[in-house]
Amino acid sequence: MQRFDTQLRVGLIGLGLESYWPQFEGLKQRLEGYLELVSRKVEESGRRSILMGLVDTPEKAVDAGHACRTEDIDILLVYVTTYALSSTVLPVIQRAKVPVILLNLVPAAAIDYVKFNRLGDRTAMTGEWLAFCSACPVPEIANVLRRLDIPFQQVTGMLENDPQCWADLEGWLKAADVVKTMNHCRLGLMGHYYSGMLDIATDLVQVSGRFGTLIHIFEVDELSAIRRAVTPPEVEKKLSDFHDFFALDDECPPEELTRAATTAAALDQLVRRKGIDMLAYYYSGSGIPENENTMSSIILGTSMLTGRGVPVAGEYEVKNVLAMKILDELGAGGSFTEYYAMDFTDDLVLMGHDGPGHPRIAQEKIRVRPLPVYHGKVGRGLSVEMAVKHGPVTLLSIVEDKQHGFRLLVAEGESVPGPILEIGNTNSRYRFPIGARGFSEAWNAQGPAHHCAIGIGNLGNQLRKLAALMNLGFHQVC
Repeated sequence: MQRFDTQLRVGLIGLGLESYWPQFEGLKQRLEGYLELVSRKVEESGRRSILMGLVDTPEKAVDAGHACRTEDIDILLVYVTTYALSSTVLPVIQRAKVPVILLNLVPAAAIDYVKFNRLGDRTAMTGEWLAFCSACPVPEIANVLRRLDIPFQQVTGMLENDPQCWADLEGWLKAADVVKTMNHCRLGLMGHYYSGMLDIATDLVQVSGRFGTLIHIFEVDELSAIRRAVTPPEVEKKLSDFHDFFALDDECPPEELTRAATTAAALDQLVRRKGIDMLAYYYSGSGIPENENTMSSIILGTSMLTGRGVPVAGEYEVKNVLAMKILDELGAGGSFTEYYAMDFTDDLVLMGHDGPGHPRIAQEKIRVRPLPVYHGKVGRGLSVEMAVKHGPVTLLSIVEDKQHGFRLLVAEGESVPGPILEIGNTNSRYRFPIGARGFSEAWNAQGPAHHCAIGIGNLGNQLRKLAALMNLGFHQVC
């Protein structure tokens, strides 16, 4: 299946005022040089810069807006180089119909006032001042966009020697990378909801409409049919992969490893054939032994898929696999989790889940253990046990929202060492700055589903940017 061009296409225009150019010699060329510098910095970040020049009249703005559509840009950077009329930027933004970042960047930390005042020529002085005048029209532009309910973001700082400014822009571009990925992802749904879990029922229209994600629904029978045709060499290859990927418990029966390897090989084929980028599944057991055999041996294969960028969520958790994919695209992992218990002695929350684990965020190599019974599910087989790396972590839940369709619910905390429950599940100990009691009440008050995704690092600010670009709600509890 043909895949999309993953490179972010960044549209870039500069704003100016045509009447200035004959009045102030060299000003236009100077500002165009600044614009080229921004373009180079975008290219250096690994994105494609679509430079559309200095827009200084409403007519040129219309042309630039059509160019944005022709060039299929993903995000538009509007560099406010000097004073410019709001009528000069509005036609571009109206036609581009992509997220907009206003760049309010000055060429240096401050005007050299002594040198400036010694110029003597007031025309030259005004031209020099106009080169530092990027802040002047930003309120005017913001006023117009707010009155028209057109979202926009801002990056304010210096063209050079300003790491904070460029880190801020990089955060917006990284968020745009994730938006583009989510807009082109294919979500596979296999099986059906876990009966009675009303919180995880999800409106697929909202998923497609808000995230742009393609959805393909199919039956467990398809995986069973592929599994039936898996060859012995494919099984042997997957068994070898298991030894590299996992720490296999000595108690794991060889026949269970073979069963899991057969299913893992079938999963790889299924994902490849359907072009799936993420998968949510559940199968309760319908009295068809072949399907029960398939689904009770799926955990090792789904963990391996999750580890290589195809997150898999059990219990048909559509919202949570989206959250897992977002965290994975941010390089933070993204593992399936839920509350286990609260530890008031150490002021901690214990969280984890059965099913897939993410190896890149595991404290140690994922351990595989045999389970004589899957709690609340049909069958028995092999399961994975891991703790999340000790250090900063971020919880992400995608919550239904009446106004925006969804909102991102976020909490930053810390994975801390200590005893975990050795029950063949993923689980960890988490400490939050507002305490276990405060976290529990603040998180639950937002009405999330009982599952969420866990990733490593402090990602609240990055996720806030992502929500803004996708026009989703956002709430951070800590």
